[in-house]
Amino acid sequence: MAGELIYRTALEPEWIDYNGHLRDAYYGLIVSYASDALMDRLGMDAPYRERTRNTLYTVEMHIHYLREVKKSDAVLVTVRMLGADHKRIHAAFDLTREGDADAAASAELLLLHVHQGETVATAPFPPEISGAIAALVEATANAPASWPGSRSIELRRR
Repeated sequence: MAGELIYRTALEPEWIDYNGHLRDAYYGLIVSYASDALMDRLGMDAPYRERTRNTLYTVEMHIHYLREVKKSDAVLVTVRMLGADHKRIHAAFDLTREGDADAAASAELLLLHVHQGETVATAPFPPEISGAIAALVEATANAPASWPGSRSIELRRR
């Protein structure tokens, strides 16, 4: 398994499409829940958000659908930290079917740390959060990628 295990979920019946597979939109929901778990892991949990009025916003997400996820599957999500700076996190989440080492899907996210005051504005991570991010970046630095990474989508003209 690539990366650090961050989240596990069983599939809800309403997430399943007419083919008996996980509906494409619910991959994004699972990644969203995994992002919440990442926030908790890094110390940006509910008390942090209440105390500081800081949170993460998803700025961009790319999902690659690699293999079928069937209604009987449970999904494990691992995270690899691809990079970070004073207010942004670039992370990759791999979704695998429990019991299968191959990724069923991968998502790449750009997350932005913001303060929700009178207006919403970007905010630097406090030192304790920066330290937790740096530790996870280091811990996942050598985790293998299960997909080629982001690329643009286009139909090339002939």
